Amino acid sequence: MNQTQLPPFLDRSKSDACIHCGLCLQSCPTFLETGNENDSPRGRIHLMRGLDDGKILLTDRVATHIDRCLGCRACEAVCPSGVEYGAMLEATRHTITRHRTMRLPQRLLQKVVVERMLTWPNGLRLAVSPARGMQRFGLTRVLPQRLRKLVELIPQKPKNSTSQPSFHQEKIEVKATAGMMSGCVASVLFGETNQATVALAQACGYQIIVSSGDLCCGAIHAHSGNLPEARKRAQRMIEFFENTETDVVIVNAAGCGSTMKEYPQFFSNNAEWRQRAEQCSSKVRDVTEIAAELPASLKKKKQEHPRTTYHDACHLCHAQHITEQPRTLMQEILGNNFVELPESDVCCGSAGSYNITQPELAGRLGSRKARNIIATGATVVVTANIGCIMQIRASLQSAGVQDIQVVHIADWAIQAIQ
Repeated sequence: MNQTQLPPFLDRSKSDACIHCGLCLQSCPTFLETGNENDSPRGRIHLMRGLDDGKILLTDRVATHIDRCLGCRACEAVCPSGVEYGAMLEATRHTITRHRTMRLPQRLLQKVVVERMLTWPNGLRLAVSPARGMQRFGLTRVLPQRLRKLVELIPQKPKNSTSQPSFHQEKIEVKATAGMMSGCVASVLFGETNQATVALAQACGYQIIVSSGDLCCGAIHAHSGNLPEARKRAQRMIEFFENTETDVVIVNAAGCGSTMKEYPQFFSNNAEWRQRAEQCSSKVRDVTEIAAELPASLKKKKQEHPRTTYHDACHLCHAQHITEQPRTLMQEILGNNFVELPESDVCCGSAGSYNITQPELAGRLGSRKARNIIATGATVVVTANIGCIMQIRASLQSAGVQDIQVVHIADWAIQAIQ
């Protein structure tokens, strides 16, 4: 990449809030791995400001440090100045994308695999079957390393995928109607988790009356810096739920949920759409928020549960500030068989499409997460995000561990209350 001077792109009233205190350093997964200040929030903010005011030119080296950011927003959780790092990162990536000349393989990976295939369920379905076949017959080793890592993330089809998750209980009084954001990847690879989400919502008194189907919320595009496309997809999602009589919108993917709750930020210069976005966002609830309302009668211990731990999905704990609800639910059901996971809120390396675009660092973070899980002695890991599930499963497999189950909290809860 040639050296390029970028036009101003930051809201300096927000970016200048950073006082460079360094409290974010030990919360940043990439800094923990590389020890490079440029791979920390404080270092990246310095680079962003320099790019914004023209004191730093855009080069491959500078872009690499921005690319390496997971966007996990762990820094926001510890920042004493309330720096809106996530919004700054998206604005920076949007501007870099407009002025950057990407090599063809990198461009194809970003535009075709990440922004197109992952957000196009019909296309993803076509790719899944041959990928699973290659896994089954041990053929992934013939693939290039990056493609092999991608194929190995895809979960095999569950043996009981034709069964409908449900709970056996007297009729629950319906207290609200709900829509469900079924998700691009989840609708193809985790259909049973979507079914479990519906059953769990029903157990908590929510009647699911509509699903978003193949609609994409725009999260992947926003995190990648393609804000115009993210905005278009947000508008479609908002319009869809405007035409339904739902009290809440339930989401079981942390990254999607955080993006939908922050839709108004996409429309800061459009009063009409900002108001519509605020109305939609006010209805969005993560499935863990719904599960917190599970009746006490269903949480009574009905079986002996194995030792179980919980991994915090980044965009659930850092962006949505949801940490206690899933733990309270699990502790009530598991009792002493619940064990805390060291560095639970340190990213596993999934981060939307990060394990596709940055496989080396993602692999290091996955190995770190696997070591911490193994140290707990747990045989079950529960989390609230499908990307985390795929990454942690692959990381445990790479560590030679086959007997630790990794499940979504919706699947776990429905099985636990049977």
